Amino acid sequence: MASGWGINGNKGRCYDFWLEFSECMSRCRQPSDCGLLREDYLECLHHSKEFQRRNRIYKEEQRQIRAAARKAKEEAEGAPAVAAHH
Repeated sequence: MASGWGINGNKGRCYDFWLEFSECMSRCRQPSDCGLLREDYLECLHHSKEFQRRNRIYKEEQRQIRAAARKAKEEAEGAPAVAAHH
């Protein structure tokens, strides 16, 4: 990864992030000054924020599906009396 070589022999997908982070670390006074660049590099490697966001979206979609099904069920329970008149 930090070598610059990717899995297919080309430049690694996170190498540019690594270079920026590495350059920052070599010229900064405190490591905390490079916190955002470190975060970008680690996100490129592990995609943890992306996975958390996808998980939140999935959970919200499932919640909406359950709410719609619950609403449809409640409406259907009241509908047989109306449907009998047809």
